[in-house]
Amino acid sequence: GSVVAVSDVSFAIDSGVTALLGPNGAGKSTLFRMLCGLTPPSRGELLVLGADPRRDRDVRGSIGLVPQQDALFDHLTVADFIRFAAHTQGVAQDDVETVTQWALEQVDLADVGTKHVGQFSKGMRQRAKVAAALVNDPEVLVLDEPLTGLDPVQRRRMIALFHRLGDEGRCVLVSSHVLDEVARLGSNVLVVAQGR
Repeated sequence: GSVVAVSDVSFAIDSGVTALLGPNGAGKSTLFRMLCGLTPPSRGELLVLGADPRRDRDVRGSIGLVPQQDALFDHLTVADFIRFAAHTQGVAQDDVETVTQWALEQVDLADVGTKHVGQFSKGMRQRAKVAAALVNDPEVLVLDEPLTGLDPVQRRRMIALFHRLGDEGRCVLVSSHVLDEVARLGSNVLVVAQGR
């Protein structure tokens, strides 16, 4: 319609952690949806790993997304939720259990694998979403406000995880509207305001 969500945006990022800072409504989530191939840009060019994520299935399979929305399958245990994510990402059947356990360990949820997601606190739900995004060992990890609801200890642990993933050669893009969080994420910062 007449609303312009994102305009005059141009950037290139590489491996490591990059923070996307901007107030609520700045266009961060829209930009992330375009990067993941979920929303087509009406103009301009968008490439992830050298290809259009809307058209290239391999590129989409190389992206892990932690959405801002809190839409989880509350009736599943967290281990079943991660297994489901592994199946939908095409993880080989023989590897699903190993990948599930590894992903839960990365976010400190291995000891509550039999607990239902519906019983989780906000912070635990956030960590479950991160675990689900890791099952396909993504080259690009897009995290939309992933630290919301985490206590200070878990916040530090998640930031350390993001840095470890970036140090392993992944491109980790983390959005936040909290300046203090962005300062702890590192020196690579993109600022978006009113879609620019």
